[in-house]
Amino acid sequence: MDLSELAGRLEEAADRVGPEVDDTVQRQARLLRALIMENASGRPGPNVITDKYRPSWKREPFSVPDGGGAVVGTRKPQGRRLEYGFYDMTDSIGRHFFQVPRPHVDPAVNELTPEYEQAFKNALDRIFGS
Repeated sequence: MDLSELAGRLEEAADRVGPEVDDTVQRQARLLRALIMENASGRPGPNVITDKYRPSWKREPFSVPDGGGAVVGTRKPQGRRLEYGFYDMTDSIGRHFFQVPRPHVDPAVNELTPEYEQAFKNALDRIFGS
């Protein structure tokens, strides 16, 4: 490739950055949500009792310049308590708790990290046409 073609190829690549990044982020956010819900389906994570907690996990996409982002989370108050435990504490209405941690988010993030990195390497390959 000579330098006369470089500018055109760079412009084409720049046009693909935003959509590829957004696509990759949204796909990984869907996978993360699914893994969290799977990990919250029994030991070593939390047990399913009423099945109101697992569906509370949501993926909320948002726009950013030249790409996209997503928040994966729950608004349920037990989310942090289940993940990190609640050691010998009394809540605001006087109930006493001792709950061991039932991690389900951190294991999902750790499991997805290598795939996340590879997904962005693949996106770069698609952007630059390698």
